[in-house]
Amino acid sequence: MSTNLYNLENTKMSVAILATAAFSIILVGGFGVFLAEHGHPGANITQFGDALWWAVVTVATVGYGDYYPVTVVGRIIAIIMMIMGVGIFALMVATFAKRRLEKAESKLGPVTKPAINLSGQEKKAAIKTKVDGIENLTEEDFNTLIVNIIGLRLTLLKG
Repeated sequence: MSTNLYNLENTKMSVAILATAAFSIILVGGFGVFLAEHGHPGANITQFGDALWWAVVTVATVGYGDYYPVTVVGRIIAIIMMIMGVGIFALMVATFAKRRLEKAESKLGPVTKPAINLSGQEKKAAIKTKVDGIENLTEEDFNTLIVNIIGLRLTLLKG
């Protein structure tokens, strides 16, 4: 249980770091685009609020097209923000996927622990004993039985 709590805290920390990074990228990128665009003729990002909106939309990879940079500096900032936005969302998905896998592995841990190395005949006898009392097996014993059956099949196919 303490391992699960550690993994959860670790996931929360990773998400907090990624959220802080996204927030920082939005602020810095939005401010940079505002500075590059607000005085340029033909620019449609003329207010800081518009620049922040554009930055959020760009990092989130939505790209509505209502605001867009027209200067070279603004477009370079846009490219950097697009790449960072994709990276942040990829890391976020990977963080949640890792957490989910760790949770599944912690549940399956006892089932997938290596069993005592038995010969094919000994495995058959152990499985027959379990099958005879299948109605009394716990969930963990049942999962272990399935793993043993798969192991026996692989042993018999090899030999």
